[in-house]
Amino acid sequence: MSRLPKRYLLVTGTFLLSVLLYVDRACISVAKGDVQDDLGLSDQQIGWVFSAFALGYALFQTPGGWLADRLGPRRVLATIVIAWSVFTGLTAAAFNFVAILVVRFLFGAGEAGAFPGMSRAVFSWIPMSERGLVQGINFSGSRLGAALALPLIAVLIDGLGWRGSFVVLMLVGFVWAVAWYVLFRDDPAEVESMSDAERQLILDGRQQSSGGDGDPGLTAAAIGRSSTVGLLCVQYFASNFTFFIALSWLFPLLKERFALSGLEASLYASAPFVAGAIGSWVAGWLIDVIYRAGHWPASRRVPAVAGFAFATVGLLGTAYSETAFATAAWFSLAIFGADMTLAPSWTTCVDIGKKNAGVVSGTMNMAGNIGSFVTSLAFPFLKGLTVDSDPSNKAFFFVAAALNAIAVAVWFLIDPRKPIVAGKEGVVVADAGQADG
Repeated sequence: MSRLPKRYLLVTGTFLLSVLLYVDRACISVAKGDVQDDLGLSDQQIGWVFSAFALGYALFQTPGGWLADRLGPRRVLATIVIAWSVFTGLTAAAFNFVAILVVRFLFGAGEAGAFPGMSRAVFSWIPMSERGLVQGINFSGSRLGAALALPLIAVLIDGLGWRGSFVVLMLVGFVWAVAWYVLFRDDPAEVESMSDAERQLILDGRQQSSGGDGDPGLTAAAIGRSSTVGLLCVQYFASNFTFFIALSWLFPLLKERFALSGLEASLYASAPFVAGAIGSWVAGWLIDVIYRAGHWPASRRVPAVAGFAFATVGLLGTAYSETAFATAAWFSLAIFGADMTLAPSWTTCVDIGKKNAGVVSGTMNMAGNIGSFVTSLAFPFLKGLTVDSDPSNKAFFFVAAALNAIAVAVWFLIDPRKPIVAGKEGVVVADAGQADG
């Protein structure tokens, strides 16, 4: 009787981690009204609470990725899940603006390194021909987690209050961390129960490291000199600037602008996350199909360009929407597109980073989450600048659309065949092993 391939179990674990990541993040958006009432916070202050998470998350991305490269994703992912779960629980103990600001910053710092750690695991465990779909599955978990979180957390808050809800989520995180540490290994060579055929498939199908490229001690200077990393950072800023509105301000925007109940608003606000999951699956599938046809750069570029184009159109449609349904529908298109860019972005980080995939993807994700930080502050700020405090906040959606249009152009300059190699000369951008067919 055939056994389930061990790499599928890895993907199951990282998918569940991605779900947990975004359930924990989305909880604060659903709890916004209760938190504001309990702690006496203004919209500007709650914007800073949202941004505190994004700032902590952004600043610790590169260190988290570096640790995953050096210590392995088994120990690092188990540790950071325990850390962020502790701060999720401590959110329930916040008693004023400063306290919740500090705890949410530390929560963000705790979550940093999760996706870079997953990328490092993907390099070791997943053949290149399967990377796109695996990354798509992982990121779809984050969107499905957020979609499920909105109505489920709304119900949980009704039953336990916002403080009790954060305690429950802390306990769930502890369970995942223990299971991951017990079941996962950093390299397939360490898994005795794996079949020889699967082990050989993985080892033959993943990129080989040679020379300085195999050194996990990639320097900041080497990363900084890579034009590919710089371009990835620019486009990922645009992607996160767009997505983070779904995780922070969309639920309260829908609830307050259209006078919806918490459950009604949560159902509308869940739609973009489901669309994002579908976008991740489509992009992941498309990456692998184009790659197997012999077109490496196009396999990353085509879904990313299409995604940013969809996001631009969706954001412009959102700006002119006059009903809750239309707002959710157009913004779902925007998130579908934005999430089509995730799998190609992270797959390219693995391509150019190889054994340093953790620190490279962490650097890109740091730039992206600076976009998230800016989003949480820009949304109420831009709304305040418009005439009569325009409830549709057109100015914000125009800015987001412009960023996505710029990202379309950026992707025509990104080449996944240029790995970062740390050596005496800084960065060598050449890979004689493969080329676009």
